Amino acid sequence: MIATLALAAPKSAPATDALIVPIVPKGKSVDLAGATAVLPAASRKKLLDLLADLKATGKRGEITRVAGVTGAPLIVALGLGERTSGTWSAEALRRSAGDAARALAGTRRVSITLPSSDPADVAAVATGALLGAYAFNEYKSRSEKDAPKPVRNFTLLVDDPKNAELKSVVADVAIVAAAVHGTRDLVNTPPGHLPPSALADAARAAAADLPIEVTVLDEKELIAGGFGGITAVGQGSDNPPRLIRLAYRPENPVGHLAFVGKGITFDTGGISIKPAAGMDAMKSDMAGAAAVINAACAIARLGLPVSITAYAPTAENMPSGKAQRPGDVITIYGGRTVEVLNTDAEGRLVLADALERAVEDSPDAIVDVATLTGAQTVALGLRTTGIMANNDDFRDEVFEASKRAGETMWPMPLPEELRATLDTPWADIANIGNRFGGMLSAAVFLKEFVPASIPWAHLDIAGPSYNEGTAYGDTPKGGSGAAVRTLVQLAKDRAAGA
Repeated sequence: MIATLALAAPKSAPATDALIVPIVPKGKSVDLAGATAVLPAASRKKLLDLLADLKATGKRGEITRVAGVTGAPLIVALGLGERTSGTWSAEALRRSAGDAARALAGTRRVSITLPSSDPADVAAVATGALLGAYAFNEYKSRSEKDAPKPVRNFTLLVDDPKNAELKSVVADVAIVAAAVHGTRDLVNTPPGHLPPSALADAARAAAADLPIEVTVLDEKELIAGGFGGITAVGQGSDNPPRLIRLAYRPENPVGHLAFVGKGITFDTGGISIKPAAGMDAMKSDMAGAAAVINAACAIARLGLPVSITAYAPTAENMPSGKAQRPGDVITIYGGRTVEVLNTDAEGRLVLADALERAVEDSPDAIVDVATLTGAQTVALGLRTTGIMANNDDFRDEVFEASKRAGETMWPMPLPEELRATLDTPWADIANIGNRFGGMLSAAVFLKEFVPASIPWAHLDIAGPSYNEGTAYGDTPKGGSGAAVRTLVQLAKDRAAGA
């Protein structure tokens, strides 16, 4: 359950259990970056004196708790760090708010004093607070005392809480944050509880109250329809594969985007089995599917005038006597053949089917989202998504959308010479090349299944989709919800004619 988010004027703020007050460095001490209206002058001075005694520095993400100051039972001084060009970046505000929200787990009501009432600042702080207030305790048996609940109610203190633009910003943020939470929940769900059929059920549930048509092809329909990639990857499992399709068709749409998300609900590597260490994290191999499902639902909930078709090809990649073998040749939807040299390069096989099918919907552009390669983490680390595309202008459009959405991504090339590494005498293309530039050659493979006439971008979210380390900023441990905000922002930009 996502926290509620409201606006209020400082002088009429409702009762709260904690008040977040932003602070910044000032010489060897700190200064307030807000709170001038919510705290009386005497309280402001007392707070600054106490912060000096506690050696607060105001660096970004620093949390200092102070009690005994008039204004709230607990004041949390939140460091924003140094300003650049007279302001703070949206990312600094978002991550700082996320830090504070996580630190206040177990607190029911929290009020936040903002450094300004600018809509961009309000959006950044609201996003960070809602994304930071997250926990996945579905399968825990511990008592509430042992597992503090995330903050349930946030109130943003602004100059004019009736301002229409601010109200719209808060409403939009809440919708997108709920989509991110929904994606995280799916990624964090144990793989034994989320086979392909259950992911299909989750898609139906997410779209149940929305103007979205959900269609699911089962294993028999996939075989009959010629979806050889999805069928081959899923044939080794007792849990059969599915192809999930969500179609949102608003009145008078200004465009049509197709999203395709890799949905491997658990990836053992198949016959080319992975090492045991870290295999538990392979429950996150359906993060792309979860992202496109929830992004499509958020776009519909926002009522954006952009048609969306989302595909989630989903399978469980397991070794068995029925599993596909290295050396097999399979036929992708549409007729192209692929030699499977490595069954652990399975994501591109299910994506190829779905990309070919998405092309038949004649979208203006296609974005696929996938936890596709370990090479992505080698090239860009654990927090930066790689963007590859068959169209430089569209790649730049996605990149700009990611920056506005507050997701860290970086454009990467598709070198022509890598295509030759996918040649094979036994089929039209092989599913792997040599090990150099593995993230890029995987995208080169996918490029084969989208005509050059349709702009296409590939987002490799292998690292950013699942945080195996400690929580930071607005990102929890486990599923992060990567790419949801960027996909929604892309639709917003198209709706606005950007």
